Amino acid sequence: MFSIVLMVLATASPEASPKCSYDLRSTLLLDERAFDQDMNGGWRPLAANECYFEAAELIQKWRESHGAKDSTLYWHEGQMRASAGQYSQAVSLFEASRHPADQDRKWGWNLYVDGSIAFLKGDINALRSARDKLSVLPAPPELEDLKDINGNPSRVAWPMNLHVLDAFMRCWGQPYEVAYSCPK
Repeated sequence: MFSIVLMVLATASPEASPKCSYDLRSTLLLDERAFDQDMNGGWRPLAANECYFEAAELIQKWRESHGAKDSTLYWHEGQMRASAGQYSQAVSLFEASRHPADQDRKWGWNLYVDGSIAFLKGDINALRSARDKLSVLPAPPELEDLKDINGNPSRVAWPMNLHVLDAFMRCWGQPYEVAYSCPK
């Protein structure tokens, strides 16, 4: 007996190149960790191929099909939209990724969000303000005894994401995709 396996190759736009295609069915079956954090699976290969629009569309499809409300997925979709030049959509997604203020006070995620939105809106003063506030945030005590997955001592650069806001400052006026990793 033969079974036929259908693989649904999809792209977010008809004019997309073959490097921007993906197997929609199998990708939608991935759990959140595999979809979002596996550098060789989920949406990340599309981003690695600079298929930012397709990656954003795939993240949106995955979020909607799973009813996912995780702020990380909103953030990553926003990053892909920003890299594709869709700044207004990215701003909305970045806003949706905010953490409750009482939970974020010591981590500074929302300051990173503020700075990223300021960059997309072309507001250098708001970017500088968010960057300066983040730069003086003291490290939370939880980082003192941080361990990696194998139980070894681990270090996290603090403040987290300050390097991205610094890159935005260095490459002010450049597209998000360029400024995000602007060299020193």
